[in-house]
Amino acid sequence: MTQKRSAGLLLFREADAGVEVLLGHMGGPLWARRDAGGWGIPKGEYGPDEAPLDAARREFTEEIGLPPPEGPYLPLGEIRMAGGKLVTVWAVRADLDPALMVPGTFTMEWPPHSGRQAEFPELDRVAWFTPPAARNKLIAGQVPFLERLLELREGLTRP
Repeated sequence: MTQKRSAGLLLFREADAGVEVLLGHMGGPLWARRDAGGWGIPKGEYGPDEAPLDAARREFTEEIGLPPPEGPYLPLGEIRMAGGKLVTVWAVRADLDPALMVPGTFTMEWPPHSGRQAEFPELDRVAWFTPPAARNKLIAGQVPFLERLLELREGLTRP
């Protein structure tokens, strides 16, 4: 069995309150009432014939509906999620208006065991968060990417 891999982009910007990161709230009925732990870095799966950064850029467009920002892309490394998937993320400085998002969609049987297929947004909204708020919103397995961004950013701003 081939290892599942996923790649994504973590956008960050400078704001009055310091750095903020862009997160997406997972769409569909399973996440509708979940706020804490229901947000993630825009990302998605890719196959062996696609470069991870190319996949991260493609998935950004598929999930957000906007072209990915131009680099430079700062590698935040890989993390193996609890389910075994290997996730690779890059940070990129950019500003994006969440109101411009046009999410991609997915189809699933809903309600369960009904035999009916329904379409849902991949992400139902995106928003900017300060690091303390992002730690609370993010799926626990993705928090290390936020920490890596903050460490990297701190290193870049030291004299």
